[in-house]
Amino acid sequence: MTTWQRIEIGSGERWLCIAMNRWGALRALTLFFRVISRLGDGVFWYALMALLAAFGGLRGMHAALHMACVGIVAATMYRMLKRWTRRPRPFRAHADITAYIAPLDEFSFPSGHTLHAVSFTLVALAYFPVLAPLLLPFTVLVAMSRIVLGLHYPSDVLAATLIGGSLGTLSLWLAHAVRLFG
Repeated sequence: MTTWQRIEIGSGERWLCIAMNRWGALRALTLFFRVISRLGDGVFWYALMALLAAFGGLRGMHAALHMACVGIVAATMYRMLKRWTRRPRPFRAHADITAYIAPLDEFSFPSGHTLHAVSFTLVALAYFPVLAPLLLPFTVLVAMSRIVLGLHYPSDVLAATLIGGSLGTLSLWLAHAVRLFG
């Protein structure tokens, strides 16, 4: 038994993963979470950065650049973590979990979609708090989509939330320290 399997069995994580994955059996929910997940692939975030840069003045350009820099660091971090941990995706490890969409890469831990969503949301809201009613629900839905679609365990999403939150917060602190923000 692998370490990952012990974590799943010992924590009840597998049960939660299966329960949320069953929501995907409802055709409308599958379609909804597929769309959310695909938007979370980058389309939504790139569009947001472009809109901020185009219509947000100097502050918008700073926000877009800040988000792009955070995105590069986030992508590097999650790829390194995936190669290091090599956690199999839930649908590959458990016959009772269905993948409702093809994964973008092989491993599960951490959720790159969630890591990016959380870090981008923190940065964007630091510059434009008025975006909270749009970004906060979208970020939660991106995280949920990864579990419902059978691509991640809840702990993948939770870890990505913590990593993304830390990355976003650290980047804002660094930007403030060098007077790019604030």
